[in-house]
Amino acid sequence: MGKTADGKVLAQNKKASHDYFIEDTYEAGMVLTGTEIKSLRNGRANIGDAFATIRGGEIFVHNMHISPFDQGNRANPDDPTRTRKLLLHKEQISKLLGHSKQEGYTIVPLKVYVRNGYAKLLLGIGKGKKQYDKRDSAAKRDAQRDIQRALREKQKIAR
Repeated sequence: MGKTADGKVLAQNKKASHDYFIEDTYEAGMVLTGTEIKSLRNGRANIGDAFATIRGGEIFVHNMHISPFDQGNRANPDDPTRTRKLLLHKEQISKLLGHSKQEGYTIVPLKVYVRNGYAKLLLGIGKGKKQYDKRDSAAKRDAQRDIQRALREKQKIAR
């Protein structure tokens, strides 16, 4: 896991860059209840299957799993995959709505991190990749890896 400008990355959707072309990103705050922030800080979150929807001018994230806090009390939420509200400006929500209405576009959660003591979720506008796009991306990645390997071998021989 990497670091953002201010905080530690707590969960990351590594599948997103494989399945989507990410065109734009937005940082959203999350409405959490009880001891969910403590579980997040312990790295007990998973956004691999998460997705976002817009209903009634508000944006929500679904299927984001935050495990219950071990030392928690009755303030622990019952459902770890409950729907959570996200906090964005109205202009940002309208832009996201416009993009997501286009054919082939979706709102994908990319990262969960803490900035200035607040849990943030990085959302991306993703256009779904076709199977041949995925193969093309893998081929480019493999070619780049081979180039780097050849350069390292060349440097070892030069010494």
